Amino acid sequence: MRLHPIGLIVTLALGLLVAPLTATAQPPRQVPLIAFLSLQPREAIADDVFEPFRQALRELGYVEGQTIALEFRWAQGRLERFQELAAELVRLQVAVIVTLGPGGTRVAMNATSTIPIIMANDSDPVGDGFVASLGRPGGNITGLSGMIRELNAKRLELLKETVPGMTRVAVLWNPTEVGVELALRETEEAARTLALQVQALAVRGPDDFEGAFRATTREHAEALTVLRDPVTFTHRTRLVELAAQHQLPAVYWQRDFVEAGGLMSYAPRIRDQLRRVAYFVDKILKGAKPADMPVEQPMQFELVINLKTAQALGITMPPSLLLLADEVIQ
Repeated sequence: MRLHPIGLIVTLALGLLVAPLTATAQPPRQVPLIAFLSLQPREAIADDVFEPFRQALRELGYVEGQTIALEFRWAQGRLERFQELAAELVRLQVAVIVTLGPGGTRVAMNATSTIPIIMANDSDPVGDGFVASLGRPGGNITGLSGMIRELNAKRLELLKETVPGMTRVAVLWNPTEVGVELALRETEEAARTLALQVQALAVRGPDDFEGAFRATTREHAEALTVLRDPVTFTHRTRLVELAAQHQLPAVYWQRDFVEAGGLMSYAPRIRDQLRRVAYFVDKILKGAKPADMPVEQPMQFELVINLKTAQALGITMPPSLLLLADEVIQ
């Protein structure tokens, strides 16, 4: 079809108006998406836990919702859901996945070998096969080690000092947790050096708790230590109640247990760990490779003691421990 001269002029004019706009139009800039992956239910985590992370991002110049976005994925304690969430984050092409425990790191590692993974608080990244070495991770995973296993021996020492005459300690552990078998063996070795017999009690879920505590009474355990895993953390209030009912002095791997009424905890400061995660995120967004970023170990640990719980158990806390405590809950 031939255009009338006037129609041709109009068409050319519209073309001149549209062409520059098309040539200079840019696709909207994609905001980097940082995803957190956890096996725990959302309600098991205190609301302010991530504030140090957000504060550090602000100090580094990021504005949440504008220059960076955060996504949280909670598996609600369901392992099958865990894998689905990791696959979903890969499909979303997130910039970074932050894992909140070794189980999450394992699932994320199986889901992607290219998206950077930052461990917020892993027990033994080398022993679990996540990194080649702390100094040179060598893959797509880096972050922070919580030194949880090394601290299990220290927790037994604290129990021994609190209950000087004890000879038998119960160890609550979850066989489904990544790397927990090694943690259990190391705890047993530490117990031997303290002349303690170990009663290992496997729990896979809250339905196993009451049976485990009945076994402590049957076997005459005099104290309790709990190895790290998401199940015990999620149900920490119930654990603390059972320890009180069975008159068991207990030491835990996170202060949240003590805030729920447990006797004491010795652990890295998780909020400090999450603050450091922000600096890993910043470096990765600026082009650093996880393979070249050394895994950091915590520099500060905190001893938290619940004095009210000690009194309920009929225990007089040693003055030396009260002096060492970072916080004493009255």
